[in-house]
Amino acid sequence: MTKKLYAEFFGTFWLVFGGCGSAVLAAGYPELGIGFAGVSLAFGLTVLTMAYAVGGISGGHFNPAVSLGLALANRFDWKELVPYWAAQVIGAFAASGILFVIASGMDGWSAGGFASNGFGDLSPGGYSMQAALLIEIVLTAGFLVVILGSTSAKAPAGFAPIAIGLALTLIHLISIPATNTSVNPARSTGVAFYAETAAVGQLWLFWLAPLAGAAIGALIWRYLLSDEGELAKPLEPMVSN
Repeated sequence: MTKKLYAEFFGTFWLVFGGCGSAVLAAGYPELGIGFAGVSLAFGLTVLTMAYAVGGISGGHFNPAVSLGLALANRFDWKELVPYWAAQVIGAFAASGILFVIASGMDGWSAGGFASNGFGDLSPGGYSMQAALLIEIVLTAGFLVVILGSTSAKAPAGFAPIAIGLALTLIHLISIPATNTSVNPARSTGVAFYAETAAVGQLWLFWLAPLAGAAIGALIWRYLLSDEGELAKPLEPMVSN
C-alpha cells in the first residue's frame, strides 16, 4: 500500500507541476508562449508519461475523481479511496509550492490566478457558475468512460495511457476558456491556495462537479457499456506496464 501511495503522490505531483507549470511559466509570453493548445498538450503528456511510469504500481489515478469513478465501477478497492485522495492532494500541494518558488524568482512576477480554476470573474472567458458546473461534470464523465474503456479486458493492451493522455488533452482544449479546466479536485486545490484571487472560495465546485461527473461516467460504463464478466473480474491496476 505504501508504494501505491508514493506512486499517486509522484504522479499527481508531475501532473500539477507539468500541467500548471506550463501555464504559469510558459503560456504567457507572446514571443515564446505555448498558448492554450500547448498547456492542453502538457496536461495530457503528464498523465501519459506517469501512467507508463507508475501505473503498474498504483493504477495511475492521480485524481480523486478518477479514484472514485474506478471504485464505483468495481475496479478499485473502496478502502483505499481516502488514502489515495490524501496522497493526491499532498502531491498537488507539493508541486504547487515548488512551482510558486520557481515562478517568484522572476523579477516583478505576480501570482495572479496561478493556473487556478474558476467561474464568473475567475473564468478565463467569463462563464457562469452553471456553465462551469455542467462542463466539468460532462467532461469528467467522458474522461471516466475513456479510462474504463481503454483499460478494459477487450481493449488493446498497452495503449491505455495514450488514450487517457489524449483524452485529457482534448478536455483541456475544450474547457480552458470556461473554467481553466479542472476535472481533478487535487489539481484545483493545490494551486488555489497560491493564487491572488478568490479561487479558494470557488473550490467547492471543482470538487463537486468532477466527483459527480466521475460517478456518472462510472455508472454509464458499469451498467450500459461493460459486460457481466468484466464486472466480476478481480480488481487490478488501471494501467498495466
